[in-house]
Amino acid sequence: MAESLKPKSNLLPTGHEPINQLEMTGIVKRFPGVLAADKIDFDVRSGEIHALLGENGAGKSTLMKMLYGLYHPDEGQIRINGAETTIRNPQDAIQHGIGMIHQHFMLVPSLTVAENIALGMKSSRGARLDLDVVSERVLELSEIYNLKVDPDLPIWQLAVGEQQRVEILRALYKGAALLILDEPTAVLTPQEVDGLFRILKQLADDGHALVFISHKLHEVLAISHRVTVLRDGRRVNSIPTSEATRPKLAEMMVGRAVLLEYEKNAPNPREDRLILEDLSALSNRGTVGLDGVSLHLRGGEIVGIAGVSGNGQQELAQCITGLRPITAGKVVVDGNDMTNAHPSTLNAMGLSYIPEERMIDGVIKEFSVAENYVLQDHGHPKFTWGKIFMLFRKIREACREAIKAFEIKTPSTETLVKSLSGGNIQKLVLARELSRDPGVLIAAQPTRGVDIGATEYIHQRLLQERDQGTAILLISEDLDEIRALSDRIAVMYEGRIVGEVENKDVDIEHLGLLMTGGR
Repeated sequence: MAESLKPKSNLLPTGHEPINQLEMTGIVKRFPGVLAADKIDFDVRSGEIHALLGENGAGKSTLMKMLYGLYHPDEGQIRINGAETTIRNPQDAIQHGIGMIHQHFMLVPSLTVAENIALGMKSSRGARLDLDVVSERVLELSEIYNLKVDPDLPIWQLAVGEQQRVEILRALYKGAALLILDEPTAVLTPQEVDGLFRILKQLADDGHALVFISHKLHEVLAISHRVTVLRDGRRVNSIPTSEATRPKLAEMMVGRAVLLEYEKNAPNPREDRLILEDLSALSNRGTVGLDGVSLHLRGGEIVGIAGVSGNGQQELAQCITGLRPITAGKVVVDGNDMTNAHPSTLNAMGLSYIPEERMIDGVIKEFSVAENYVLQDHGHPKFTWGKIFMLFRKIREACREAIKAFEIKTPSTETLVKSLSGGNIQKLVLARELSRDPGVLIAAQPTRGVDIGATEYIHQRLLQERDQGTAILLISEDLDEIRALSDRIAVMYEGRIVGEVENKDVDIEHLGLLMTGGR
């Protein structure tokens, strides 16, 4: 590993000490009712990519936000090159040579690349802008690190992967010797992930220290030199990546063995349960959201919808489930024209929906577990007397059965949903939607924000439903999930389906090309 970080150009800021080693020892962070970080030790060295791995809520982002000055530790020490350091805010972090690339980019779409990078920094010309100087530095950094971006282009004209490069360039421009990358691949295509990894490896080779926050095991194994695993706010272990395997890391994350490969039965497709014919709809902005989408879904199969976020997936799910007006085309469920039908009518037809935003469209957080379980069936004869009086004992009994069957961790059926973890809320939504024995299931981002243990359970339940004859439309931005569960894969780009392939024939490079509009 490099002894220190030396700037590659006299255009680069040189005011920071190189970071040979950064150490965090005994870090404690408390929030009301939560011990988010419990005496965590972590270190990263120059020339190293150190992966920080863990489930949602394990403490990964909390720990790094303390390093970047967004939070302040209640106990513990941060040392840079052996010297104890206090980081009060992000400006302090930047002054110490620490940069952070957030999962959700902090860019102004209407400004150019150079303007975004210069934003908040002093001009070398006092009151006058020096965007020409900034552009020159950006071009030099782009050349050194293969971060090809035109400094004069506005952000809104850039692809997602290019916007991420701007974030990295901005950190490097400010003299970052240590880069924290928070879930950097969440919105990238396979080709963009490959390109990012080449950039990160070059940064490490040039002496930068990198912290790679992730929950994706294969990416951690592909990019890192060391892995530190956190669980429930504590450090489980740190090991060289050369000694790590996917099963070993998964067990460290969850505390038990986790099934990573699913034994799927061969598909046994039956009759068409859902048919979409030239479906079109507007987006929330009044622009084209769906543009002539045609698709058929058979009982006993899972069809995956792949694509970069914002290419019509949300509009597709909402049009099928009656939550968005259809401007043209047709939705047919079990031979019945259900175009622009009310959601309750679709439910009665045997269509269930796991929504993308569970806390907005899936549950009412101020309601109890039992109340949320019967949200859509509270008027069913089995839960009412005379269609007026609710039979609360029957509701609680049915909910207790679902809690047991779906392994939902909750103190009782009367616990407010807002008190549950994301994974248990998602299991509750799944239990409710499957309790009606649906013929068609629309599953939109069913494991988003869910830990690896709950993900394993949800995947197995979806496969069981498929084997029982349910037609499942799986909409996900997680390509690993799409490939693990789907029998067929369709790719959406700019509101259209641009390709469809049998999963057994899928080529990941071809899939990535389709996701960016290529043929």
